[in-house]
Amino acid sequence: MKKFVFFNAIVAALGGFLFGFDTAVISGAEQDIQKLWGLSDLTHGLAVAIALYGTVIGSLVAGYPSEIIGRKKTLILVGFLYLISALGSALAPEVYSFMSFRFLGGLGVGVASVTAPMYISEISPAKFRGRLVALFQFNIVFGIMIAFVSNYFLEGTSENDWRWMLAVEAFPAFIYGVLVNFIPESPRWLLLHQNNEAGAKDILASMDPESVDESILAIKASVISVKEKLFSDKFSRPVILVFLFAFFNQMSGINAIIYFAPRIFNAAGLATDSSLLSTAGIGLINLVFTVLGMSVIDKAGRKTLMYIGSIGLMLSLLLISVYISRDFDEIYLFFFIYIAFFAMSQGAVIWVFISEIFPNTVRAYGQSFGSFTHWMFAAIIANVFPYFANLFINDQGPIFGFFGVMMFLQLIFVWKLMPETKGLSLERIQKRLGIE
Repeated sequence: MKKFVFFNAIVAALGGFLFGFDTAVISGAEQDIQKLWGLSDLTHGLAVAIALYGTVIGSLVAGYPSEIIGRKKTLILVGFLYLISALGSALAPEVYSFMSFRFLGGLGVGVASVTAPMYISEISPAKFRGRLVALFQFNIVFGIMIAFVSNYFLEGTSENDWRWMLAVEAFPAFIYGVLVNFIPESPRWLLLHQNNEAGAKDILASMDPESVDESILAIKASVISVKEKLFSDKFSRPVILVFLFAFFNQMSGINAIIYFAPRIFNAAGLATDSSLLSTAGIGLINLVFTVLGMSVIDKAGRKTLMYIGSIGLMLSLLLISVYISRDFDEIYLFFFIYIAFFAMSQGAVIWVFISEIFPNTVRAYGQSFGSFTHWMFAAIIANVFPYFANLFINDQGPIFGFFGVMMFLQLIFVWKLMPETKGLSLERIQKRLGIE
């Protein structure tokens, strides 16, 4: 693999690190915030989920700047949003300004979840595309782990320790904002949206010099003669596939657990220190098994990983639902198993699959739709979880049992509908789906 390609991919994927950090860091601060400002459960749920609502909007509109100003400039915008959000939410004097700055961070997450995987998929050779796009997910879970570890060490250091938890994000946001200036624009965007064949050739030559002309011809041939809207009959299959994939990703309960892990462990009987340490353990397991998924995604394939993950998630969630109300001190082990199966399957596959299933002509809007679906359901779950956690305060088993049933339905989806895309160029995937 060319060092040039890897450098560009890892820099773009650093947006995922900030994505993960921003998503998970609130778990260490959310209980302090509720006490400090005397928030009701529903208002508190909104304060936590507001970033996800920003993410929904960010993912919905991200296709436009990605198409109009390009992938690179859009990624620069992401870094700016993360920086402002980190500083603003850490200094917020009351809940409304706090929610406003968290909302800005959510916009950054939403745009990053569309543009970064799309950019990486467009600069990557087909045989390495799975693991390179999965770098985005690796950075997400690395960011989650660092957020959990950072929260653990900052917990109890001062009366305003939660503010420091949130402020830490400003440092990686600044570094990302600098580095992203040094990556090139997507050659596919240059060719299809700027008619800049010379610029596209130069970048393709740096990635894979032996197939430049072949790649240029394939990209040109992939342009659909009549530009149709994303939600036309022509694109119905990838739209349905992406909607269901993103829906089941959130119906696994992953963001409820990431956002509210300390609260869940406390409810299961673990002390505060133990719950925070167990949460950091979730971050570590997430990272290790994401690397495992990345290492085999281009060999085993996307569909095989999803088979394994669906079965493992279903069984681990059912175990959690049975034992969470039985004062079982080792309940965290079942959560570790759950995270392991999620990380190597859904976690490693989702951004790869969404970034490659749409044709070149509508990829930005298709990626936007997939991310929007993902974050819409993530926001809903994060917003209502505190309510249901209190509703089932004596036995949270039914909540995790519901997630387990949804993973059974995901298994059927993978078996009946999901296509395999490993080893195929973006243009060949388009042909295989019958989109001409």
